[in-house]
Amino acid sequence: ADEAVRRLFETGFFGHVAIDRDGDVLVVQVDERPAIGEITFTGMKEFEPEQIRKALRELGIAEARIFNAALVRQAEQELKRQYLAKGKYAAQVRTEVVPLPRNRVALRFQVDEGEVAKIREIRIIGAQAFKEKTLLDRFQLTTPGWLTWYTRSDRYSREKLSQDLENLRAFYMNQGYLDFRIESANVAISADKRDIFITVVIDEGKPYRVKEIALSGDFPVPHEQLEALVTVKPGSLFSRKELDQSIQAIVNRLGEEGYAFANVAAVPAIDRTEQTVAFTLMVDPGRRLYVRRIDIGGNSKTRDEVIRREIRQLEGEWYNVAKLQKSKQRIERLGFFDEVRIDTEPVAETSDQLDVKVAVKERPTGNLMLGAGFSSAEKLVLSGSVAQENFLGTGKSLALAVDTSKVGRTLSLSFTDPYYT
Repeated sequence: ADEAVRRLFETGFFGHVAIDRDGDVLVVQVDERPAIGEITFTGMKEFEPEQIRKALRELGIAEARIFNAALVRQAEQELKRQYLAKGKYAAQVRTEVVPLPRNRVALRFQVDEGEVAKIREIRIIGAQAFKEKTLLDRFQLTTPGWLTWYTRSDRYSREKLSQDLENLRAFYMNQGYLDFRIESANVAISADKRDIFITVVIDEGKPYRVKEIALSGDFPVPHEQLEALVTVKPGSLFSRKELDQSIQAIVNRLGEEGYAFANVAAVPAIDRTEQTVAFTLMVDPGRRLYVRRIDIGGNSKTRDEVIRREIRQLEGEWYNVAKLQKSKQRIERLGFFDEVRIDTEPVAETSDQLDVKVAVKERPTGNLMLGAGFSSAEKLVLSGSVAQENFLGTGKSLALAVDTSKVGRTLSLSFTDPYYT
């Protein structure tokens, strides 16, 4: 009996369950929870009601679903969190449950959005090498200004603050401050929940210069070619940006020779007494790969050959990252697609093959124009044209234009095949 009660409760349909005995008859008494008859919102301007309804549906709250008070309280807290993310810290959400006929209830979410909290002050404590204004220029978040009503950059956002702190770290690292640290980032809000104060405490450390940079590992291409790609020079201030660019240049160069998954790791040797750092770039080219197959998808209208003839990478050829980048550019320049994406996928049960996946998102390529005008000489002038840049998905263009008036008439038909020769 206890197991039966437990399983009935787990259905979520009942608020009370009891099992009793009447002679030889087992009596199950239940108090059925009401169903949700309707959901309404009042006072909500920041979000579209349908957007919130969709989120509630994923939570388990929707019309015809069983009413669950715990889920409603969870929905209230989630809605408040959404308002906090928008900078409205004074927002209040209250749910009224109204009984309806046939054991149903109506949920009425009453929202008081309140005022948006603005960032009144951003302070950076510990900055000595650079002025505070220079550092704050790297921030997306700002204090109120004459354009912030449009940019909304004076509204606090945890994601934006995290990005700003990363931008601050990158700025110092690019200026040689290898030991730079962010000690803390505190966010305080006023009692009336209208003003926000951000305080960032940093430890700059000291700037380091590059003592030496060397390459080690396997070199499937001449060592001199890889050395020429390194822009970090001994004696210069350390810059993480330049180091990352040098590593990426080496990876791309190896990718041109078929090493699709090459890895280059920078191993530092820091001398804090002399304030210098030496780097050893460990080059691991991995296995050389060739392309087994090139698959094209997303082109419901454009013919496969129109895309394939723009691809510089060939099937059966060594993988070449430069050719794939060139292929992407050529496909984009066709003007037939809103989006072009090229991905690679290792071939199962092989160690030296991969497939290239080209995914496109088509855009409308037709054009229809109609016009009318009047002049004293030609009287009423009518014009119209229809053009299709990707006629029947062949990559050819076809256009027809007509201009007519009392004086003359012009009929123009044009057809272009870009691969005619």
